[in-house]
Amino acid sequence: MRKIPNSPSGTSIIVIGAALVVIIAGINLAQSVVVLALISVFLALIGMPPVLWLERKHIPSFASVAIVVSVMVIVLLLVGMVVGTSLKRFSDALPFYQMRIQEQLKAVEALLRSKGITGADKLLLEYVNPGMVMNLTAGLFYGLSSALSNIVLILLTVTFILLEVSSFPVKLRAFLGNPEAVFPRFTRFAADIRRYLVMSTLINLFAGILIWIWLAILGVKFPILWGFLVFLLHYIPNIGSVIAAIPAVLLALIQTGIGSAVLVAAGYLAIGFIVGNIIQPKLMGRRLGLSTLVVFLSLIFWGSLLGLVGAVLCIPLTMTLKFAFESNEETKWIGVLLGPEKPAEGVDSVLKRKKHGHEKTED
Repeated sequence: MRKIPNSPSGTSIIVIGAALVVIIAGINLAQSVVVLALISVFLALIGMPPVLWLERKHIPSFASVAIVVSVMVIVLLLVGMVVGTSLKRFSDALPFYQMRIQEQLKAVEALLRSKGITGADKLLLEYVNPGMVMNLTAGLFYGLSSALSNIVLILLTVTFILLEVSSFPVKLRAFLGNPEAVFPRFTRFAADIRRYLVMSTLINLFAGILIWIWLAILGVKFPILWGFLVFLLHYIPNIGSVIAAIPAVLLALIQTGIGSAVLVAAGYLAIGFIVGNIIQPKLMGRRLGLSTLVVFLSLIFWGSLLGLVGAVLCIPLTMTLKFAFESNEETKWIGVLLGPEKPAEGVDSVLKRKKHGHEKTED
């Protein structure tokens, strides 16, 4: 019986599993530091294209980084002031909305009881409690605020990362002792990650602005807050847009009734369909290089490990792991498992060639 090349042995699986457990435990213990580093890398990847563009216009590297970081500071301050003011007003009004929700739940409970349906109070108050959604929404924003509390340290880290961008390939060649070395796979991977983050940010910003305008037209309170929530949660694949719609629909239901809530939900559905099925595939394509199951599991894994920041960056983090696994012959099988349902033609042909060569060696 011939052994399949690059197949993992039982020992290697145990060693890899043990290493992953140690790494996950370490990340969990250093969560605050890891989150700070991820936010810094995320902002640096967003700022990298304009820095490189300015350098191509013969602007010195330090000046290019200073311009980009200054724009980031201005944008973050403006967003912080606008969203922070809206969040403060929402937090002040939260007890009133919770009271209104309780009143509506009691009215629904009385209606069900009049129809002979009993035991609905426990279901409504414990399992289908919209008040919890409002609390979770406020907690999500405050969690993000705490993650960005070290904004000065984050911006300093972003500055140093951007200053090192142009010199990193030179340092890597010096480390390898080959001044002519090229890194096509790594360069392509870095470009894909950067393109994914930049395009996702622009698309999410567009979706957030559309939601803000739609809610303002309908007269729903705190439209800026809900637009920012859409911008934030649209980074989360598949379910992010659904989660972002829930608090705004509930608020519309409390504020003006079921008709307004239906219009709000319809707006979210329409904008989500346009962005997810027309704009995003056209600008980004569907080439994430990950299976649908892996995307969903990565959302759960990174979200539980690193909170909101992990959920937002679950795709880039998983793509980075996949690239690392594929770069090593002993762990390449993990990269294949993380890949899409139908392997790419190039990968399939390479595996076939390797298998054919292995069979010839045995003969």
